[in-house]
Amino acid sequence: MERLDELLSGVSEQYSPRLLAAVRFAVEAGQQTLQRFCHAGLQVEKKNDRSPVTAADKDAELLLRERIQASFPDDSLVGEEFDNVEGSSEYRWIVDPIDGTKSFICGVPLYATLVGIERDGESSIGVIYIPALGELIFAEVGSGASYLKGDDALATPQVSSTTSLDESCFVTSQVSTFYEVDRTSQYLALEKATYITRTWGDAYGYLLVATGRAELMVDAIMNVWDAAAILPIMVESGGTFTDWNGTATIHGGEGIGTNGHVLQETLTLIQ
Repeated sequence: MERLDELLSGVSEQYSPRLLAAVRFAVEAGQQTLQRFCHAGLQVEKKNDRSPVTAADKDAELLLRERIQASFPDDSLVGEEFDNVEGSSEYRWIVDPIDGTKSFICGVPLYATLVGIERDGESSIGVIYIPALGELIFAEVGSGASYLKGDDALATPQVSSTTSLDESCFVTSQVSTFYEVDRTSQYLALEKATYITRTWGDAYGYLLVATGRAELMVDAIMNVWDAAAILPIMVESGGTFTDWNGTATIHGGEGIGTNGHVLQETLTLIQ
């Protein structure tokens, strides 16, 4: 955290206090999850929808809630694991302590801690932290984006310049979600149209697009806590984040992240 504070002090005039706080909170919570990552005694529960949850998810969200409510007590708060908190300010924090719990419980290091903030209903701030890889990306709409890998200096992320799907890397999270919403044909069309297809995506897939390592990330099903951090990061890295109709929103229940150049081709293909 000392190294992070040093780096954030260098961009303190670029970003708002809430963005800087969101980064610190996300990193602290993400670091806490590492205490149980690949731990032999990890206990996994199944929710009503059969999605997994662990003590690591719950404890990390409790830490995020404690930090947010102590620093910004008037703000609203939405999280995956606990009840919403209604505030009186124009800000709403939306957190996902472990995005990619299925990766987490399998020992796959591509899970993320996500923090997003809306202002007056508009997505404004996003943080993606990949604890097991030491990758961090954050953005504030109108103020830019920053990317950090390990102990490197902060860099400005940039999407790739690839202009066609047949040269693109397509990333997704879990193929079965396309079947669940009757979009199997769309998945198969994307897989056929693109050069490379890989899964284990979740938030890490969007990070890959934002940093120019993939061109397209598609989710057939998304909750708001999955999407909230993504939109500001994609936009401020030069890309796009939309629903399947091409509308820029975190409330669509689905998501498409692109480098911008392949968005229209993607929409034409899936519609």
